[in-house]
Amino acid sequence: MTVLDTRALNRATLARQLLLGRADVPVLDAVAHLGGLQAQEPQEPFVGLWSRLRAFDPAVLSDQLIRRSVVRTHLMRRTVHLVTADDALAWRARHEAMLRQRVLGVYRRELDGIDLGELAAAGRAVMADGEPRSMTELARALAERWPAPGPRALGEMVIAALLPVAQLPPRGLWRTKAGVRNVLLSSWLGREIDPPSPDGSDPVGQALVRRYLAAFGPAASADLRAWCGLAGLPAAVAAIREELVTFRDERGRELLDLPDAPRPDPDTPAPVRFLPAFDNAILGYHDRSRIIDDAHRGLSVAGARVVLVDGRVAATWNVEAGTVIVTPLGRFSRADRSTVAEQGRALASFLSDNDSQRIQIAASPC
Repeated sequence: MTVLDTRALNRATLARQLLLGRADVPVLDAVAHLGGLQAQEPQEPFVGLWSRLRAFDPAVLSDQLIRRSVVRTHLMRRTVHLVTADDALAWRARHEAMLRQRVLGVYRRELDGIDLGELAAAGRAVMADGEPRSMTELARALAERWPAPGPRALGEMVIAALLPVAQLPPRGLWRTKAGVRNVLLSSWLGREIDPPSPDGSDPVGQALVRRYLAAFGPAASADLRAWCGLAGLPAAVAAIREELVTFRDERGRELLDLPDAPRPDPDTPAPVRFLPAFDNAILGYHDRSRIIDDAHRGLSVAGARVVLVDGRVAATWNVEAGTVIVTPLGRFSRADRSTVAEQGRALASFLSDNDSQRIQIAASPC
């Protein structure tokens, strides 16, 4: 079986994630291809798409939120994702059991003894009028019947797990700060979510495997679980295994992939890219060594924004007073510093509507 080394996996990841060269595809197609973008920080998807798409216009993404082509909702890993409306409806039922279990993992004691079916029905009755509500407002309405758990536990269970909801604009619009207001996903999109397959098969799980590999492969089953949070996909993998090709990584793990997906030459040059907080190019794997050193793995879950140099996490970045500030994690060569500065100026211009091109690169650590 062919062994793919870390650099080969890195270049495949960059190609699948539209980071090896900016893509000339519509915004909606990019969101679909990527399987959504992690979006608990509302402005971060704009940077993620700017780094991936040629001539990205943030107004287009805002317009698609307003027009309901894309939605913000709890999905993979019980985190807020920006996904296409079609994917939200197709995938939500398949994620429901995982969403419940993850909320119970935090609030099992508070929710002990509560019939979750009754709680879901009561929450749906409150939300049936179509009025947007915050999690706190919904929890207060339910607390009259279930006072013991407290509003946080009730709200998290109903909003993040029991009810498929969408977070409404202006939350998530470009350069807009707004609180979270929720409505039922079916009400917002005018369609019910797709029900589970009645015959016990798992076409959604199989589709998730294919979509994941298209955007993240080659990858192991553990990587797939890390991306979506679903433990019950071995049967889906088994059902489509004959469609797939297999490799091994340097650790001996079996890697699955689509036969015709891009696996570029490992020597393919990789441009500097600025990634937003919680970017799925990093979080979408259990073994993240293809893109980030183990010593820096904590950055990926701490919400640090990172800079890729030669395809790997080499610095963090932030913005202060219109200046993009880059903090290297190791020594930059003169050429690296120049290309990071060039991309940093472009990012500063994007974030400031061409008002600033200021970039500051801190000294490399000794």
